[in-house]
Amino acid sequence: MSGDAGHGAASEATDASGEVAATLTLADWRRTIGSLYADVRRISATDPAAALDRWRAVREHLFREHPQSPVPADRRADFRAHHYPHDPALRFDVRVEPLGEPEAPPAVAGAGALDFGSGAGALDFGSAGAGLAIDLPVSAGGVMSFRRFGAVRIPFPDGARRLEVYWMEGYAGGLFLPFRDATNGTETYGAGRYLLDAAKSADLGGDLQAGTLILDFNFAFQPSCAFDPKWACPLAPPSNRLNLPIRAGERLT
Repeated sequence: MSGDAGHGAASEATDASGEVAATLTLADWRRTIGSLYADVRRISATDPAAALDRWRAVREHLFREHPQSPVPADRRADFRAHHYPHDPALRFDVRVEPLGEPEAPPAVAGAGALDFGSGAGALDFGSAGAGLAIDLPVSAGGVMSFRRFGAVRIPFPDGARRLEVYWMEGYAGGLFLPFRDATNGTETYGAGRYLLDAAKSADLGGDLQAGTLILDFNFAFQPSCAFDPKWACPLAPPSNRLNLPIRAGERLT
């Protein structure tokens, strides 16, 4: 009996030690990403290309080496991130405007329900664009609450497109800008990519007095669930689907 008790105590100590280590590695991951985006904002002010090089190099290292990498452990050693060539024309400084009436989302091939196979199954956004509060479906099932607070109109070379900007209501809070485009499902993750996710320190900056945000699609990144379905990622709603390909940022291959 005493042997069983001792074994249980040892197991509990091991579990507690593992939880401490996991929590500290998560803190380190967030600290590193926060420092990275601080560097990106500083370097981008004079040299966006150099900032992009820095962003890619640090993320590549984290994907392969960090215990909190979203890449499964057995794939990390050989992992290589893939990116589109840098396109300076896809960096914008845009004003955040009041929402007004929601616009009808553009027609995009494959838009509507998303199928995650053995993961969340088919996800249908329905009328998710109505009202200021919005619950975005999550890749692993369930929803996550956000607030629609503004929109940006981005002057792409092929014509202006509108994207909504969200504030995450729970968790750590913060700006959130997901989007889908015509590359999804072939060149990029099928459920879209993120441009801003300030809860995870992914924030490219802006001008408070001018009411603007910097949106540089060269820094568009795939959510963690693109690497492993165990991660839960909120997905871009119909209002943030672009009916054109965005060939900048991270890609699948």
